[in-house]
Amino acid sequence: MTKKILLFCDPGIDDSIAIMYSILDPDIELVGIVTSYGNITRDKATANAAYLVHLAGRSDIPIIPGATKPVQDEDVTFYPEIHGEDGMGPIQIPRNFRYQIYPFDTIRFIIEKYKNELIIVDTGRSTNLATAFILYPDHMKMVQSFYVMGGAFFVPGNITALAEANFYGDPAASNFILQYAHNLTITPLNVTQHAVLTQQFVNAISQNKNNIYASLVDPIYKYYYEFYKKSNPGINGAPIHDLLTILVVKNPTIVDYINYDAKVIEGTDAKGMSYIDYRPTSKKGKTKIAIKLHYNDFIKELSNVLL
Repeated sequence: MTKKILLFCDPGIDDSIAIMYSILDPDIELVGIVTSYGNITRDKATANAAYLVHLAGRSDIPIIPGATKPVQDEDVTFYPEIHGEDGMGPIQIPRNFRYQIYPFDTIRFIIEKYKNELIIVDTGRSTNLATAFILYPDHMKMVQSFYVMGGAFFVPGNITALAEANFYGDPAASNFILQYAHNLTITPLNVTQHAVLTQQFVNAISQNKNNIYASLVDPIYKYYYEFYKKSNPGINGAPIHDLLTILVVKNPTIVDYINYDAKVIEGTDAKGMSYIDYRPTSKKGKTKIAIKLHYNDFIKELSNVLL
């Protein structure tokens, strides 16, 4: 049975690759994309998602714009040095490109349609998902499970020394999700920073003429990799954080887990820092936190779909 995924995201290069993979994998049924601010503005993220769906001829996948800013902060920082001004590195969407968008309430209808078959994956800021919980609390109880890319446990952050970007972007919303989402799995930087694609692997993707996205992957990867070569000298590729979260839905054994209730710090110099009570006397929790990646299994999963 295919995994029916409603994807919350902010594409962004790694989100874009996650969308491509989700559309190409026959074991995944992408039933909707909810977009928000994050790597770029909400409107640019929406256009990117719509364009990737258009290239695949998948007009059946609704594009649902959501939040333009977080719950508490007024100022939003975007990251053109990582993702480009428009979110996909050097790729420019045609100016005459037009697409249909759907109201936020479409989320409710998607949940009613799929109920306990539906898996929600959030690879962006937590604002949209928290909003859905506030608006549709009974509907969210119908969802089978939740997967969130965010946090950093026992490892440095990527937006500050302590915080990962998604949890830093709206820590109040992230805490809300950590409190109310059931069957929750987190893929933090502990594992996603090791989900590295090499130029050699990307070259192989580009040579696959049966891959409708083959011509896109190389230029956006090169842009992304340039940032990581500067920020992490010696790295042999670029970590595709959000893609790993999709793969974990399909094959949870490619990572190892610990089970604890997590929280995110709001305010102070430690804003966005995720943490657990790891003392020997503390109680374990229900949230699955991915802690170690099995890299060879990760590459094998990708190869089966992309090469």
